[in-house]
Amino acid sequence: MTAFLRLEHLSISYPAPEGRKTVVDDLSLSLNQGHIGCLLGSSGCGKTTVLRSIAGFEPLQAGSIQLGSVTLSTPEHVVLPENRNVGMMFQDYALFPHLTVAQNIAFGLRKSEKAYRRQRVEEMLELVDLAGHAKRYPHELSGGQQQRVALARALAPEPALLLLDEPFSNLDIDTRERLAFEVRDILKTAGLTALLVTHNQAEAFAIADRIGVMHEGRIAQWDTAYNLHHNPANNFVSEFIRREALLHQRAQAFLRGSPSDD
Repeated sequence: MTAFLRLEHLSISYPAPEGRKTVVDDLSLSLNQGHIGCLLGSSGCGKTTVLRSIAGFEPLQAGSIQLGSVTLSTPEHVVLPENRNVGMMFQDYALFPHLTVAQNIAFGLRKSEKAYRRQRVEEMLELVDLAGHAKRYPHELSGGQQQRVALARALAPEPALLLLDEPFSNLDIDTRERLAFEVRDILKTAGLTALLVTHNQAEAFAIADRIGVMHEGRIAQWDTAYNLHHNPANNFVSEFIRREALLHQRAQAFLRGSPSDD
């Protein structure tokens, strides 16, 4: 299968007192059409910068970003964000409080004909299982419902690629994992290619076909969840996966009100 999203040798840096600080260093990955990828790592590892570069918000110092047959970014060539056919779901959902659920979903369809907008909104409401909530406002919804509205709004314009920036970070642990499975089902039903970033291993393993464990601006391993667990590429990946799994177990034990094993 031919890769649909290709990042080749990306380098991204910012001005710093000592010169320039490299945030992403010679990073490459490929993602097949219809697959869900995830960049997993701790704060400051460069994962969100990669996402922003794909969206067109960060320039490259080296490398290239290609989506299908279109080159989106090189140091010499940049397709504007609005022309990339890339959707983005933000960490805080960014729903408009004065608009209904239906109006929020239709926001990206303003240039479409009214009949198509109505049809597309109905399709999205069905897809995210919110058909009875079209006239409600964001403040009348739970956190999980707001998250699904934000997802429906991002999907409505039919982007070729969907980017998700820490999409579950505002939710409690149990809701995060349940919604990660739900979002995976929604994306697979839509047949969409997606890439998300998260610091939460459980989310990454629940939703992604391919996961990149990031460290200091590089991908330490780009692989399946099974291989990350059973065939880590190096000591960093092995220790990161083990540590994150232990933290998750302790968090679950705390929520259940029982002590975890030390």
